[in-house]
Amino acid sequence: MSRIEPESESESESEFSEALAAVLRDLRAQCSVRPEVREDEDGPGVVVYAPEGSGWGVWAEPDGRPGVLTAEVADQVQGWAVEALWAAGESAVWPSCPAHPNTHPLEAAVEKGTAVWCCPRGGATTVPVGELPSTK
Repeated sequence: MSRIEPESESESESEFSEALAAVLRDLRAQCSVRPEVREDEDGPGVVVYAPEGSGWGVWAEPDGRPGVLTAEVADQVQGWAVEALWAAGESAVWPSCPAHPNTHPLEAAVEKGTAVWCCPRGGATTVPVGELPSTK
């Protein structure tokens, strides 16, 4: 299988921006910690900052497979969210699995070309990235 390259750097940046926007929608829907997102001065991507000041770099390159870039961004932002929640003294589970509340987070995966959040214990819960229901 050959790798499909994006047509231009702006196409790559656009796909990344769309993926980040979807993940940030999910973060706003179900995470009490709000990030500050800034462009990374040292390279492509962004840095997501927690209220206490720590930052987490986020970037992924398109590789031609549908959903993969979004799942990679979701995984990276999830890492930030878990750390930020822990630093805030809250349950470090995001997004929480509705089938197993406060025991483990959903994980980012790709199903049929779509980035989804799914339960790592059997995969019964599957929600497209960007479509988590609000818990607030």
